[in-house]
Amino acid sequence: MFQWLLQFVILSASPSLQSILGPALLPQHPLNHDAVALKTTDLYNLHRRLVEIPSTSDSEHDVGEYLASYLTAHNFNVEKQPVKPFYSENHHIKQRFNLLAYPSSSPSNSTRVLLTAHLDTVPPYIPYNYNSTTHQISGRGTVDAKACIAAQVTAAITLLSSGAIPPTSVSLLYVVGEETGGDGMRAFSKTPHPVYETVIFGEPTDLKLASGHKGLQGFTVGAKGKGGHSGYPWLGENANSMLIPALMALDNMQLPNSEKYGNSTLNIGRMVGGVAGNVIAASAHADVAVRLASGEPEVSHKIIVDTVKAVDERLELHFWSKGYGPVDIDHDVEGFETMTVNYGTDIPWLKGEHKRYLYGPGSILDAHSDHEHLSAEDLAEAVEGYKKLILAALAR
Repeated sequence: MFQWLLQFVILSASPSLQSILGPALLPQHPLNHDAVALKTTDLYNLHRRLVEIPSTSDSEHDVGEYLASYLTAHNFNVEKQPVKPFYSENHHIKQRFNLLAYPSSSPSNSTRVLLTAHLDTVPPYIPYNYNSTTHQISGRGTVDAKACIAAQVTAAITLLSSGAIPPTSVSLLYVVGEETGGDGMRAFSKTPHPVYETVIFGEPTDLKLASGHKGLQGFTVGAKGKGGHSGYPWLGENANSMLIPALMALDNMQLPNSEKYGNSTLNIGRMVGGVAGNVIAASAHADVAVRLASGEPEVSHKIIVDTVKAVDERLELHFWSKGYGPVDIDHDVEGFETMTVNYGTDIPWLKGEHKRYLYGPGSILDAHSDHEHLSAEDLAEAVEGYKKLILAALAR
């Protein structure tokens, strides 16, 4: 363990310090991965570069181009699938795309196993940082989900280069837009694509196999009032005052629960209303996400509508999508602890009869936060975990 940590410290050092320490301790990169497996430092190089490139949802172009070049250089054929911007105001941004990669020595992109994770992150961008004392790697996406991408890619290249698996066994899919409703995976699923026996999804699971995750129902509730001077409130109708009671009612409504997933939870994540403190708010809206512990989304849909309309029939509701109920996931590979998670994934958007696994390094409790981080050791251990899952899938 000391050796790879030492190499990582050197890798993070300045060029002048690297020259003092000498080339013998620096990572030596193979020219051809068919001859030599990737060294541990290649894992950290890849992870660092992925994190250094900002890739909040709708802005995944640059990180996609980098990863496409990396995979091409490591003997993969790479297919790009364009995906429209999620937010209409971003129509001017660089073209985003999904990446499907498979070994160049494979006769087609049809493989038995698919490894997948998402390229996008939540805002805001937080720069990469490595703490040489604690060996913690921090920055936006270090956990969710660029650690998964780096570990999956390294695991696949290592197994292929060692001859442990044939070229027709594994391919890689990296999608945009998971953080904004899964539009990247939805686009991939709607187009002709190979049928897989096993799909291994990458998300932070503390190096455990997830046995399932909660469902998701997202919606926007809006109010339309009448604007005017705040000194004469009786001449208008404040949309904020219309919206707030409905949000309080939503916060207190009863949703289904289950023994496996516990209670359904609701988060009022974003509120927008009015234009200034001295103006009666003419409009207001709030974005709300419900994590479903039981039942189909149609059940919660009715509860939400009834709750809002009981407060004020004039309030408007817009559901982002149909949503989905709790997702049970395969967890039958020996040697892993198991857990359930409360977040959503791209799993329900990829249609098919394949076995589904969810695994990755880092904690979801650190993801999306201003202190997102994971240990260098966990990142390296994830490579072994993905290798184990791939080999188990191919042994069936």
